[in-house]
Amino acid sequence: MFEDKLVTVWSAPNYCYRCGNVAAILSFQTPKERVTKIFVAVPETDRVIPPQNTTPYFL
Repeated sequence: MFEDKLVTVWSAPNYCYRCGNVAAILSFQTPKERVTKIFVAVPETDRVIPPQNTTPYFL
């Protein structure tokens, strides 16, 4: 399809912590040689949510 000229790449694994998808990066070594790197989300037990801080600019 599309003569190998169209690619969809997802860059956010488990988007919003509810989609369950993997992420991918497509790396081109040459115009015809490409390498797909696939990433999964961090396990929920290892996830760290940073505290929400109000920027002093808005105070």
